[in-house]
Amino acid sequence: MDGDGETKVGRKGEFRCAAEGSVRARIRAWMLPAGLRECILSGIMSVNGKKVLHMDRNPYYGGESASITPLEDLYKRFKIPGAPPASMGRGRDWNVDLIPKFLMANGQLVKMLLYTEVTRYLDFKVTEGSFVYKGGKIYKVPSTEAEALASSLMGLFEKRRFRKFLVYVANFDEKDPRTLEGIDPKKTAMREVYKKFDLGQDVIDFTGHALALYRTDDYLDQPCCETINRIKLYSESLARYGKSPYLYPLYGLGELPQGFARLSAIYGGTYMLNKPIEEIIVQNGKVIGVKSEGEIARCKQLICDPSYVKDRVEKVGQVIRVICILSHPIKNTNDANSCQIIIPQNQVNRKSDIYVCMISSAHNVAAQGKYIAIVSTTVETKEPEKEIRPALELLEPIEQKFVSISDLLVPKDLGTESQIFISRTYDATTHFETTCDDIKDIYKRMTGSEFDFEEMKRKKNDIYGED
Repeated sequence: MDGDGETKVGRKGEFRCAAEGSVRARIRAWMLPAGLRECILSGIMSVNGKKVLHMDRNPYYGGESASITPLEDLYKRFKIPGAPPASMGRGRDWNVDLIPKFLMANGQLVKMLLYTEVTRYLDFKVTEGSFVYKGGKIYKVPSTEAEALASSLMGLFEKRRFRKFLVYVANFDEKDPRTLEGIDPKKTAMREVYKKFDLGQDVIDFTGHALALYRTDDYLDQPCCETINRIKLYSESLARYGKSPYLYPLYGLGELPQGFARLSAIYGGTYMLNKPIEEIIVQNGKVIGVKSEGEIARCKQLICDPSYVKDRVEKVGQVIRVICILSHPIKNTNDANSCQIIIPQNQVNRKSDIYVCMISSAHNVAAQGKYIAIVSTTVETKEPEKEIRPALELLEPIEQKFVSISDLLVPKDLGTESQIFISRTYDATTHFETTCDDIKDIYKRMTGSEFDFEEMKRKKNDIYGED
């Protein structure tokens, strides 16, 4: 590292830090790959004085949540024959996310970015709108009293009842009995809360799925506390910037892991891209190292995604994602250059919601005048492409589609015996709250203690930590 705090990049895209010796040195933790979860955890560990070595078999950051550039690489990845047409502009103008996500403005990932000061490496834009699908049309999601009263989603009397509900949520404090109005946050089911305010099915649909951001209706029979806090998070996120509760980083989501990688490197972490992983070495049931290109680096702990340890994970479902390139904004969104659309499961006779994330050249992820809309949902049938048809119809005409179907994989055990801590694959949601829950879960399994945001704060002097 140079005196001005710059991180040197070594062979094969490796972050090489001045205080770091041979790769064969004793490492506290290995990270595979350079995905967002792994980069955040390596940043926390490095700040707290742990030696971290981070490798990825790919030549880019992000793992399964990378942003692909140039556009030609996306065509190759999805085996689309030929080169992109000239109408797509320069290939280098594109940074296409493989996993569609937005950041909740008041959510956990933004908190992590602020605590670590990784915000200094990134620029964000507010997403221009959040919409919900009803009866074949899309409507702006109301979350404030004024928006609720102006919304065409509800009739006049429904609006008054919804307004009372939002006021109740805004004042809700589980520690103050005066705000509860006879509701027990730990016992009263959310279904009963809706009944108390006499809310109709359409309002329940967009409240649970577009505000509380649940994927299914299972939450209705669970204690109401979490749902109310989720709606509060949405409203507080919306209040920060006004247009919508979501943020998106310029140049794509691949910028997020790079920001946390820089944090780790400043505190002595080493990053190596384009490095094949030959073997994870386990002795007496416990990980002791990783072998790459004939070299073995010993470690005490290993954090990785399921693709590196296929025998230690199990499949619990599938997600379909369709990346769509458009030459126009989505209809009925007021020509927004970015937005989210949620199609509640009840509206299309499904068990789980369908999501649409749309961004554009305004975010430096597409050529001028182009838009990227990504549709995602949990697979429920043997014909997943038919399941997302209602979303694709909202996007017509579509210039080019890139379809992927991914397995949802989870670790078979907690990793406390082997010290191999495995993340989950990304779900169909279009926000990072479940990803942050996974990070906190891995942290607890690794350390035995609850995740503490204070642990993420940079130290006063940027120095290399010792084990």
